[in-house]
Order: sequence, then structure tokens, then C-alpha cells
Amino acid sequence: MTERLTITRLGDRGDGVVETPKGPIFVPYTLPGEIVTAEPIAGHPDRRRFLHIERASPQRIAPICPHFGVCGGCAMQHWSLAEYHVWKRSLVADALDNVGLTAAVDALIDAHGQGRRRAVLHARRGQKDVLEVGFAVQRSHHMVAIDRCPILAPILEGAVRAAWAVAEALKPAKKPLDIHVTATNSGLDVDMRGSGPLDATVSRELARVAERHRLARLTRHGELVAQQSQPLLQIGRAQVPLPPGAFLQATAEGEETLARLVNRHVGRAKAIADLFCGIGPFALRLAERMRVAAVDVDQAAIDALTRAASTAKGVKPVTAQARDLFRRPLMPPELKAFDAVVFDPPRQGAEAQAHQLAKSVVPIVVAVSCDPVTFARDAKILVNGGYKLALVTPVDQFRYSHHVEIVAKFER
Repeated sequence: MTERLTITRLGDRGDGVVETPKGPIFVPYTLPGEIVTAEPIAGHPDRRRFLHIERASPQRIAPICPHFGVCGGCAMQHWSLAEYHVWKRSLVADALDNVGLTAAVDALIDAHGQGRRRAVLHARRGQKDVLEVGFAVQRSHHMVAIDRCPILAPILEGAVRAAWAVAEALKPAKKPLDIHVTATNSGLDVDMRGSGPLDATVSRELARVAERHRLARLTRHGELVAQQSQPLLQIGRAQVPLPPGAFLQATAEGEETLARLVNRHVGRAKAIADLFCGIGPFALRLAERMRVAAVDVDQAAIDALTRAASTAKGVKPVTAQARDLFRRPLMPPELKAFDAVVFDPPRQGAEAQAHQLAKSVVPIVVAVSCDPVTFARDAKILVNGGYKLALVTPVDQFRYSHHVEIVAKFER
């Protein structure tokens, strides 16, 4: 049974919303003001499958990818970039408003740059035992087999072909194999997950795949399978040896934009704590001007940061330690040593650390976040502890998605 629906607004994940007496109904790939036909989805009473546009929005544009609407990787290719930017900024402003915080939110900074420098491709045996390598269909375990992706940076050229070759060597069953590909200064760094143990024959074939596709390194769950060169990433003045599957900001432009904002917000501080520091995208740049204490739960990331800092020229001392800041946040007596604190947690935010910062006397706190909701929660904790939310800047390095980065400055 089809329905004729009028879209009134966009939801937080980019789906069109239809307001009804029973609550909102979500229709993906639609825009405010559009009249569409859709059909129910079994088991999801608040969702509809978009079928046809009866009246299109004047802001609707042609998507850049032929797989858009099937592949679940992008949600917003059908909307004009200007309107999309306004909506993405509103995600941050609305999240703050929902917790009772008023702050001037800057215009969104577009940090897509040349495109994504990392991707996770999936491989599985589909219908009729045919190998599929690509991205998942939205809200489904099915695959969209692809040969290219227009949102990937040129430096990831060859990533899709390499993923196909890896999958063909592994011959995955119906359970998906994840293939993490990261572009580095030394070439592509590939980490396979979900393959199970490798026998000698498969390992030899994978080594040949790595050589043919000139992969810098090929690992399985972080264990080395083949390596042509050490994957390296330039961060400021430092060369960082990447651990397998290391977390990076999605785009090079995104990392540089976030780091530039962080550097500006800490001002003339002389001693900085960089919490949830990862491999050091902020710490290594800040160390060009000031002493840095870096903390993260990931020992491999801490080791890479320590090695990079020790060999970089023209940087001040960086001390780094592995510590679980969710269970053992830095306490106010420890925080007394710092003029400023930067924290950039995973999507779940930094609630425990925010509570301790709220009790501290640190004059400047810079929060970096990839989730408006958990950012707003942590911001509320800091404000309740006496901080002023001085600056909020949204940054978009996940073009065509609902994800948005935030950099904010808090002052005592």
C-alpha cells in the first residue's frame, strides 16, 4: 500500500520528516516541501520507503554518484550545498538549545577538501554466491558492489581495486569481511577484519596482492601479513608511523582545520593537556609552541606519538601516557599543571572527564567533538561548573552525511 506524504522538515540524520498525530514518520532521500509517494517498511512503523517524487523541492539537485539512494554511505547528495550547510550548522545549534545553552554558533566550515582519506569497504558472498565488494545498503546487511566512490580523495586511488583483490584472495562467506583502507604518505595501508585465521596458502596469495597493488602494508586485525614500507603520516613537523587500523580524521583538510582552531583557542598557554589524543594531530602541532602532556587509552597510538615526537625537530617536550579517561579521568589536582586542556573523545563524549574539568581551575578548555548531542551534554557540565562557552565552530569533513565536527572554546 502506497501513501502520499508531504515532507515538513529534515530529521537529525538527514531523513525527511512527516508530522502525524501519532508522531513523526521518516522518509530518506526527501526534502522539506516535497510531496512524495512512499510505502511502509515491515517492522518499522515510523519509517517509509521512498518511491517517487510528485512535487520536487527547488533545492533538489542531481546526485554525484549513480549509487546514491541505494548505497548507505551518503544521505544528502540530493540537496543544494548551501542549504545543506545551513542544516548541518543547525544540528549543533539545536543540540545546545536542547540542553538550555545559548551560544553564537559560527557558520559551518567546509573541510571536505579533496575527499575522504580513509574508507571501510565490505565484502561478502551475495545471491548466487557472487562476490560483492562495496558499501552497505542503508539499514541493511546487503552490499552495493562498486568500482569507484566519488567522495574518496585521489590519494585513495586504487583502494576499491585493492579491496576487491583482497576479498577474492580471502573468499569470504556470507558474513561480511571489513577492509579498512587508509591513505598514507607511503601508500595504502589495509587492515582486514572478520576473516578468521589465515593458512599459509592464503597468506602467500595476500602477499602477492599487496605487491601487485603496491600496498604499503597489509594486516589482519593488526597482525602483519605483508609490508612494502612503513605507513607514515606527516603531522606538523613530525613523521608519525601509523599503527594498523589507526584512527584518523576523515579528510586531511578536516584535520588541518580542527588543529588550526585548537591552536588558535589555546592562545599563549605554555603547558597543555591533550586528552583522547590519538596519534597526536593536535599534540604534535601544539608542541611546536608549548609543552604537551598527551593521554589516550590506545597504547599503540601513544607509542606512535612518542616515537614521532622524539624524532621531530623543533618541537618542545611531549609526554604521553596510556590511560582510560572514561574510567580514570584526570582529576583537579592533576589538571592544576595546565594552562589549557584540549579533549577530543569518541562519539560517546567525555562525560567523566568533563565533570572533573568542571571542578578544576584550568582557565581554557577546548572541546572537539564528532557528535552534537554528547558535545552539548559535556558543554552543559562545564558551564554548570563555571565555564563560559565562548566560541562554537561546526566543521564538515563528512560531506553528504549527518555527521559534523565541532570545536568549542570554554573560558573561566
